[in-house]
Amino acid sequence: MSPDSLARWQFASTTIYHFIIVPVSIGLGLLVATMQTLAYRRRGTASGHEWDRAARFWGKLLLISFAIGVVTGIVQEFQFGMNWSAYSRFVGDIFGAPLAMEALIAFFLESTFLGLWIFGRDLLGPKLHLLAIWCAAIGSAISAYFILAANSFMQHPVGYRINPVTHRAELTSIWKVLTNSTQLVTFPHTLLAAILTGAVLLIGVSAWHLRRDGTAADVVHTRVLHLAVPIAIVAAVGVSLAGHVQGQIMTKQQPMKMAAAEALWNTKSSAPFSLFAYGDVSKGRNKIDLTVPDGLSILATNRPSGTVQGINQIQAEEQAKYGNGNYVPVVGLAYWCFRLMIGFGALAGLVAAGLAVQWRRGRLLASPRLLRAAVWAISLPLLANTAGWLFTETARQPWLVFGVLKTADGVSPNVSNTVVAFSLVGFVVLYGVLGVIAARLFAKAARQGPDTDVETLLPPGAPLSSDGVLSLAD
Repeated sequence: MSPDSLARWQFASTTIYHFIIVPVSIGLGLLVATMQTLAYRRRGTASGHEWDRAARFWGKLLLISFAIGVVTGIVQEFQFGMNWSAYSRFVGDIFGAPLAMEALIAFFLESTFLGLWIFGRDLLGPKLHLLAIWCAAIGSAISAYFILAANSFMQHPVGYRINPVTHRAELTSIWKVLTNSTQLVTFPHTLLAAILTGAVLLIGVSAWHLRRDGTAADVVHTRVLHLAVPIAIVAAVGVSLAGHVQGQIMTKQQPMKMAAAEALWNTKSSAPFSLFAYGDVSKGRNKIDLTVPDGLSILATNRPSGTVQGINQIQAEEQAKYGNGNYVPVVGLAYWCFRLMIGFGALAGLVAAGLAVQWRRGRLLASPRLLRAAVWAISLPLLANTAGWLFTETARQPWLVFGVLKTADGVSPNVSNTVVAFSLVGFVVLYGVLGVIAARLFAKAARQGPDTDVETLLPPGAPLSSDGVLSLAD
C-alpha cells in the first residue's frame, strides 16, 4: 500500500471517531443551554425544578462527550505534522490561521465557560450560571466554524497566492477564508446536523425510559421528549434545505464530486436522481435503477431541465487544465455515501415526525414499537454524519486542496510505510478501547436518569450540597 493511502487510512480512522463525538457535543451543548434557560425562566415552580434536573442530567452526558472529543481531537492536530508535513508546509500559512483561532478563541471560550458552569453553580448567581452554559455552547459552534473554514479552503481555495520563490501558498485575506462561499453553506448544514444529532439523542434516551417505566416514568423524560421532537423535525428540514443549497455550490466548484455522487458518466439535461441502484455503479453498469425524474438537475441547478456534467467530460476538462492523470474519485463510494447520508438523516426526521403524530393522538405510551424505533434512531444521525464526511473528503480526490495540491504530494516524505502502518494499528486499537469505555460510561449515565435527591429540586443557583462538592460529577 502506498504511503499516501496508509496516511489517509490513519487520518480517516481518527477523524471518523472524532466526528462521531463532535456533533453530539455541539448539539447537546445548545440543548442543555435551552433546558437551563427554561429552568431559569420558570424558577421557583415545579416545571422549573424539572427543567433544572433535566439540564443537570444531560449535562453529565455533555461532559462525557466533551472529554472524549478533546482527547480524540488533539491527535488530529499532531497528524498534520507527522503524516502530512508536505501539506502543512505548503498551506500552513493559510490552514494554520483558522486552526489557531479555533484554539485561542473558540476552544478557550468553550472549555472555560463549561468549567464555570460545572464548578460555579454554588458560586455564581442564576443569570451568570445561565450565561456560562450559553457561552460554552456558543463556543462549541464557533469552534466548528473555524474548523470548517479550514476544511472549506481545501474544497474551494480562496484568499491566497502562490509564492513564486518558495512555491508555498500564502494568506492574502483571512476574511475571504472565513467567508468562503463553501463555508457559508457548509456551516449551517453542519450545525443543523449537530442539532438533529443532539435532539434525536434526547428522544432516544427519553423513549427508552418511557418504554421501560410507562406511566411511572420520570416527568423529566416527558418534558425533554416534548422539547426534542419539534426541534428534531425542524432540524431535519433545515439540514435538507441547507444540503440542497450546498449541492448547487458543489456543482459549480467541484462538478466531478456531484457527477460522482450520482455516478453520472456522461453530461445530461433533465438528469434523474437515482434513489437506489443494483449493479456496478462505478462503471455505469446498473442492473436496477430506481430514479426520481429530473431530480439531479433540480438538486444541482434548481431547474428540472438543467444540464449536469458527466464524469467523462469533466475528466477530459481537468486533464486539459491540470495535466495527464486520473481525476475520478472512487465513484461507488461517493454514490453510496451520498445516499446513506440523505437516507439516514431522513429516517431520523421521520421517526421524530411519527412520535409527534402519536403524541398529538395521545397514544405515545401505547406505541412500544415506535418508542423502540426511537431508541435505535440514536444511531441514524451519527451514521448520516459519518457518511457525509466520507463523501465530502473522498469525492474530492485526487485533490488535497482542490485544484492546487494533490493528496499524493501532501504526505511526509521521510515517514516510512512501516511507521504509518504501526501507528495506524495502534490508533485503531486505542480508539476501539476508548470507544468501548466511552459508550459504557454514556449508557450507564443515560440509564440512571435524572437525580431524584431533594437537593436537586432546589431552584437554579441554590447550593446543591452542604459541602459544596460538584454535583454533576457525583
